[in-house]
Amino acid sequence: MIQLSDPSDFKSKNVPIDPGVYLFRDAEGDLLYIGKAKQLRSRVRSYFTSSKKPLKTQHLLSKIKSVDWIIVNNETEALLLENRLVKENKPKYNIDLKDAKTFAYISLTKEKFPRLLTSRRISKKLESFGPYTDGFTRQDLQRLVVKVFKLRVCKKLPKRACLNFHINLCTAPCIGQINEKQYGIQVGRARSFLKGNYEKTIKELRIQMQFASEQKNFECAIDLRNQISSISLLSQNQIVDKERFFDQDVMAFKRVDEKLLVVQMSVRKGILLGKKDFSLDFQLNIEQDFLKAFYSTNKIPYEILLNQSCWSDRAEKKALEAFLSLKRLAPVKLFVPRRSEKRNLVELAEKNLDPSLENNNLLLDLQTALNLPLLPRIIECFDISNLGQEHVVSGMVRYKDGKPDKSNYRKFRIKTFIGQDDFAAVNEVVSRRYTRLKQVGAIMPDLIVIDGGLGQIKAAKNALDLLSLDISIIGLAKGKEEIYLPDSSSPLSFNPNKKMMRLLRQIRDAAHVFALSYNRKRRQMKLRSEFKAI
Repeated sequence: MIQLSDPSDFKSKNVPIDPGVYLFRDAEGDLLYIGKAKQLRSRVRSYFTSSKKPLKTQHLLSKIKSVDWIIVNNETEALLLENRLVKENKPKYNIDLKDAKTFAYISLTKEKFPRLLTSRRISKKLESFGPYTDGFTRQDLQRLVVKVFKLRVCKKLPKRACLNFHINLCTAPCIGQINEKQYGIQVGRARSFLKGNYEKTIKELRIQMQFASEQKNFECAIDLRNQISSISLLSQNQIVDKERFFDQDVMAFKRVDEKLLVVQMSVRKGILLGKKDFSLDFQLNIEQDFLKAFYSTNKIPYEILLNQSCWSDRAEKKALEAFLSLKRLAPVKLFVPRRSEKRNLVELAEKNLDPSLENNNLLLDLQTALNLPLLPRIIECFDISNLGQEHVVSGMVRYKDGKPDKSNYRKFRIKTFIGQDDFAAVNEVVSRRYTRLKQVGAIMPDLIVIDGGLGQIKAAKNALDLLSLDISIIGLAKGKEEIYLPDSSSPLSFNPNKKMMRLLRQIRDAAHVFALSYNRKRRQMKLRSEFKAI
C-alpha cells in the first residue's frame, strides 16, 4: 500500500508491474475507485501524470490518500476480480454495475440427452463451464461445440428432426438416430473440451484445415482457422474463476523479523472475492493460533489451502481439521498443495504478501526517526475543532499497523469549560481517553499524535503524567509540517516526501476531517432545535 497526502507524492516505483486490481481509498480508508490493469504500475501511474484529466478524474485524485492492490496472474483474472469487487463494494467513482449482467457460462443440462445452453447463474441443475469474459469468444466456442460434437440445443425434444439435423449439427436423439450411450460419448468429449482439454481438439481441427486447404476449399479452411483462434483465446487459465460447488480459503504465512505476515484470500464457488492482511507478533505455534482465532469469527470453508504446514505430524493436522469441522458442522480439509491449480492459488497469495511488508518497514522507519521505544503499531491522533465558543469538539482516530481502525475512532464534546482554549481542550480529551482505557484495562497506543505545536503537546503530556502513563507523544504542526517533542523546544524537520511523514500527515488529516464532521453535525443539531423552538 502507498500512503499519499497529495497526488504529487505518488512514486510509481512502489507499485508492482504484475497484472491485478488497484484500489484507491480516501483519508478514512473508504474505497473511492476499483480498477483492473494488465500492468499495475503503468496503469496507476497514468492517473498521476500531469496531462489534462476529465473533471471527475480530477475530483477523484484530490481525494486519494492511499493506493492498494491485489496481484493476479493475468488480465482476465483482473477483470473477473474487478467485476466482483465493484459489485460488492460499490465505490463512489466506479460506474454503477447493479443492473449490469454478470459474465456468462456455457452449461450442459442434466437430462437423459443433455442440451447445450448459455447461463448467467450457477445451478445444481446445470453443469457449468467458465465464466467467459468475452461474449463473442464464448458464442464462437458454443457454436464450435455444437458443430464439432453435434449436441442438441432445443428446449424440448421435438417429435421430428429439426433443421440442425439436416445441416449436420445434431445427431437427432429426438427421432432415435442415436441412443443414450452413443449420445453420452458425444457429451463426454464435449465436457472434456469445455474443461480445457483443447490441444486434442485443436490438433484435429488443424488436420481438417490442412485437408480443406489441399482440396482448395478455402472458405472451409478459413472457418476452421477462426475456430482454432477462438479456442486459443479461451485456453488462458482462469484460476480465480474455475467453477466449483465448494468454498476455499487460501492462507499464506511469512515471518519477517519478529512479525508474522498473513494474507488470507477467499475463494467462493471458484470466485476470488478479495484479500485480508494481518501482521502479528511472532511466537511458537502462532500459525495454528491464528487459524483458530480467525475461524472463530469468520465463515469456515470446505477447503483451506496453506503455503506451509502448521502442524508437526499427521495426528496434529487431523486434530486441527477435526476442530474446524466441529465448528463448521461439516468436513474441513487442510492442504499444502505442491502442484496444479491449487498451488497456483497459494502462489498468488504469496505474491500478495510482499506489498504487506511496506507497512512493517514504514513503522520501523518511524520508530527509528523518532527514537521510539516501541514499534508504533497502534497510533492515536487527536484534533480540536472549534467554531465559536459554543462548538468546541475533538475527534480521535486510531491507526493499527499503518491502517485505519475505524471501530476505535472516538468523538469528544468539551465539558470542563466554555470558550476557545486549545490547550485546555487537548488536556481534557487526552485525560478522558486514557482514564477510560486505564479503567477497563484496554491496550494503550504505542504513539500519540497531537495536531498542533509545543503548547498542545505539553498540555497532553501533563494529562498523561497525572495518570502515571508513559506513552510516546508528538505534535505535528501544519504549515512547515514540523514534529514537536514534549521535552524539546526545537522541532524536528524531515523530508516531507518521506514515507513515514506521509503516514503521519495522513493520520493527522484523518483526525482533522473526523473532528470537523462532528463539529458540523453538532451545529446542525443546534440549528434544527432552534428552528423547532420558533
